[in-house]
Amino acid sequence: MKQLLASTLPKPSQPRANHLLGVLPESIRDQLLPCLEPVALPLGQALYESGGRLDHVYFPLDAIVSLLNVTENGATAEIAVVGNEGMLGIALFLGGETMPNRAVVQSAGQALRLKATLFKQECTRSVALQHLLLRYTAALLTQMAQTVVCNRFHTVDQQLCRWLLLSLDRLPSNELRMTQELIANMLGVRREGVTDAAGKLQDAGLIRYARGRITVLDRAGLEARVCECYEVVRKEFSRLLPDVVAR
Repeated sequence: MKQLLASTLPKPSQPRANHLLGVLPESIRDQLLPCLEPVALPLGQALYESGGRLDHVYFPLDAIVSLLNVTENGATAEIAVVGNEGMLGIALFLGGETMPNRAVVQSAGQALRLKATLFKQECTRSVALQHLLLRYTAALLTQMAQTVVCNRFHTVDQQLCRWLLLSLDRLPSNELRMTQELIANMLGVRREGVTDAAGKLQDAGLIRYARGRITVLDRAGLEARVCECYEVVRKEFSRLLPDVVAR
C-alpha cells in the first residue's frame, strides 16, 4: 500500500512540488514520501482555526495559504502567506500542539499532508530536517514582522502590490483567483479600499481584474510601485533558504 501511494505522489524535482521537501536529503525524503497524502485545497477552505489542535502538517505544491490573526469580533488580518516554498503547522516543530492562527486557502491547488505524530518523529530523528526548519521558521518570522510594518505604515496600493508579488512568487502562473472581499479580509482593510487600489493598478496596465480573477500583466511595474517590505522578505528568504528559493 505504501509503495502504491508513493508512486502517485509528485516527485520533488517536478516544478509544482514543494520546495522544502525537494531539498531534503534523499534518505529523509524516502522516509517521508510513503507517509505523505495528496490532498486538494479548495479556495476559502480553513485548514486550521486559531487554537485548534494540529493533527497534520501541510506542504503546499501549487496552493497558497494565508495565516490570519482573528480578533474577538471576527475581524481578520493576514500576517503571512505560505506556498510551495514552505509548510503549514510549523508550531509542531517549535513544541506546540495547537495552531496560533487561522489558516485559509488563498489560492486553490494541491498539497501533501503528513500526520503530526509522524512529522514530530522525523523532526526528532533528523538533524538535517531540524536545520532546514529552523531556517524556514526564521524566514517566516521575518515575513510576519514585515507584514505588521506594512499594514501600519504603507498605503493600501502598496500593500496590494506586496500581496500580489508574494503570491506570484508561489504560483506557476501570473493569474490568481480571488475576490476583492477576500483580499480585503486578508489585508484587514475595507473592500472599497481594495476596489480603489485594484482600479488604479488596472488603469496603469499592471493587472487585469474580472470576475474574481486577477491577471498580472506587468510584474516589473508592480515591483516599481511596491514598498520596501516585499524586497525585505524576498531577500531574507533568499539568504536563509537559497537552495529553496532558487528552485
